[in-house]
Amino acid sequence: MAMAFKMATTGMWVTEECKNSFMEMKWKKVHRFIVFKIDEGSRLVTVDKVGGPGEGYEQLAASLPKDDCRYAVFDFDFVTVDNCRKSKIFFIAWSPEESRIRAKMLYATSKDGLRRVLDGIHYEVQATDPTEMGMDVIQDRAK
Repeated sequence: MAMAFKMATTGMWVTEECKNSFMEMKWKKVHRFIVFKIDEGSRLVTVDKVGGPGEGYEQLAASLPKDDCRYAVFDFDFVTVDNCRKSKIFFIAWSPEESRIRAKMLYATSKDGLRRVLDGIHYEVQATDPTEMGMDVIQDRAK
């Protein structure tokens, strides 16, 4: 088994693939977003989907299931009012109303451990429906 990082509070493990994919997104800009899921059987946080550099926020939102929880990170590029190019990484905790109570609890208690492994996140968004994580929310936070 590949190296994993234990999240002490929940007994979950974050796979090396999660950390490596995040570092590739952060430093090499080869991914626009990464969606993570928890495999309850193996107690591992794994990469569910990776969005290429040409994909946008719409593709990230479309890749989140309507009836199950996920974590996601999104690399948001923007231009400031001073005409400077900037990039901010958002952590999204997706927990839709239709998801199971057990899944909501598991994702809520495991979130901080994953965030500690993914060093370099600027902002966090918690959402239960798409309007709580719309592009307008991302843009307002990034200012």
